[in-house]
Parts: sequence; C-alpha cells; structure tokens
Amino acid sequence: MNLNQIAKLLNGELVGDPDLEISGLAKIEEAGPGELSFLANPKYKKYLTSTEASAVLVSKDVIDVPISHIKVDDPYLGFLLILEKYNPLQHPDFSGIHPSAIIDPTATLDKNVAVGPMVYIGKEVHIAANTVLFPGCVVLDRVQIGENCKLYPNVTIREACILGNNILIHNGTVIGSDGFGFAPSDEGYRKIPQMGIVRIEDECEIGSNCTIDRATLGETIIGKGCKLDNLIQIAHNVVIEADTVIAAQTGISGSTRIGKNVTIAGQVGTVGHIYIGDKAIIAAKSGVSKNVPEGEVWFGYPAQPIMRQKKVEASLRHLPEMAKKINQLERIVIELEEKLKKEQGE
Repeated sequence: MNLNQIAKLLNGELVGDPDLEISGLAKIEEAGPGELSFLANPKYKKYLTSTEASAVLVSKDVIDVPISHIKVDDPYLGFLLILEKYNPLQHPDFSGIHPSAIIDPTATLDKNVAVGPMVYIGKEVHIAANTVLFPGCVVLDRVQIGENCKLYPNVTIREACILGNNILIHNGTVIGSDGFGFAPSDEGYRKIPQMGIVRIEDECEIGSNCTIDRATLGETIIGKGCKLDNLIQIAHNVVIEADTVIAAQTGISGSTRIGKNVTIAGQVGTVGHIYIGDKAIIAAKSGVSKNVPEGEVWFGYPAQPIMRQKKVEASLRHLPEMAKKINQLERIVIELEEKLKKEQGE
C-alpha cells in the first residue's frame, strides 16, 4: 500500500509523497524505514524528530512534522482501521467437528459451528451458527451460545449460562463458577447453593483467566458491548450495564451494580451492594466503598472524588514539614506558658 491509498481510506489530508510505499506498521519509537506509525499521545511528540518511520498519522492540529504524514481526526482510530484492513483476524486452522470432541447427543449445533480437538459439550446445549470453540473448551449442560462467538482454548462455560452473539472469550476464562457464599454454623461454614446463572449480552469481549461467578439466585449480567481485560473477578449477582470497560486485576464484589459507559482502571476493588453511576471513572488501584455518582471521577483508598483525593495527597507530601512546624509551635507555647507562670508568681 502507498500513502495515497491510506489517505483515501482514512479520508485524511496527505502531506508528502503520495507514492511512498508502506510495508508495515509499528510504534513511533520502534518504527523503521518503510513503516507507518501514529502520534496520538502528546507524550510521544518528541519522537517525531527521531523516528525512522517513513510516515506517520497525526491529528489535524499537529504542525512541524519533519516526515511524510497524514492528518486525520483521530490518529489512534485511523491506525486501528489500517490494522483491521491489512491485518485481519486469523481464522482457526480447523473447521467442522474434530473427532476427539465429545458432544452429548442432546446438544444442537447450528450450521458452520467449528469444534476443535478435546472439546466437551454437555446435555441440551445449543450453539448458534458460525461459533468457534477452540481446543480444550468445556461447555456444560443447558448452556446457550449465540452466533459468531469465539471461545479460545480452555474456556469453561458452566451449566445453564447464556451467551449472546458476537462474543469473544480468551484463554482460560471461567463463566459461571460458583459465587463465594458460605453461612457460618456450629459445624463450620455451610456452602450456600448458587442456583443462578451468568448472562453475557451481545458484542462483549472478555480477556484471559477471568472468572465471572453465577448468581446465588437470578443472574449475574455482563451488558452489551462490555470489554473486560485479563485477570478480572466478577462476583455473584453483579450487574454491569452496556459499554463499560474494566482493566486487569480488578475485583467486583457481590451484588454491585455498575452503570453504562463506566471506565474502571486496573487493580480496582469494590465492596458489595453499591452502585457506580453511568460514565463514572474509577482510577487505578482505588478501593470503592460506597456509591459513586454518575459522571464523577474517583480515586484513592478508600476512593473519593479525585480532586479531593489530590488535595489529601498534596497535604500528605508536606506532612514532615507540618509535623516539624507543629513541634516548634508546641515548644513556643510551652515556653510562653512557663513565662506566664513566672510572671504571675512574681
């Protein structure tokens, strides 16, 4: 491909040689001759003068670019579009049903379902058209899986859970594991039966080694379009509404409800039975112990509105100096008290 083709694809403004051939894509700090990169984060602007890339995508307000470039509204999105066009997702290297797969006779598989080696599919399972189960997947009884889903190796879907259409689940994730429910008794902790299911709605993507627990009663729900990173724990009866994104190593406690378009950064933890409002943002490593209002940005441990937390942290940075001043003031007060006592005694 050449720059002129790329500019037309992105509806961008080309500055430089339209016939310049592009043979690959790379990050701006690592790109070499013949490769195209992008500048989306201002922190990387310094690489414009040192990159060996042949061309770069930039936003329309960037000036003084020393190499050929294409100006677009969103360089990151533009780069993604090129990746999708010239590096499409790879299809599995198998089709049909592998002879080593074990499929219960009561299961129904629609047309073009691909089942890889060593897959187990239980009783009364239904899998819709064009879904792919990679090697080692386990789908237990009465599970329903929609169209165009991909379950990568060693994914487990526990009994009676429901997956919508166009869902992508990465290696090792478990959907429908038992919720963590135990009741203390004279004989020790008694397990509370987990009678509910997990429902994952259309267009979701779930990373590797996540666990989404089935509800005690009712449903644990992952809403349409949600994106979950790797190593995330979702407890029983959690409801996550549409288009929420959650980064790695986050844990959501039981019966918490998360609104639409929420952003939760890495290593966040929440207590149970709280609500996080639509479009809220929870910064990394925060501990959320109470409801978060719609649209607010919270941070800290325990989490609170981010500007308040920043003031608290700013104060803590001055704590040694403040302690020193307090000690000085205490000595002055003591000296004044002693002086006053002497004067009163005279």
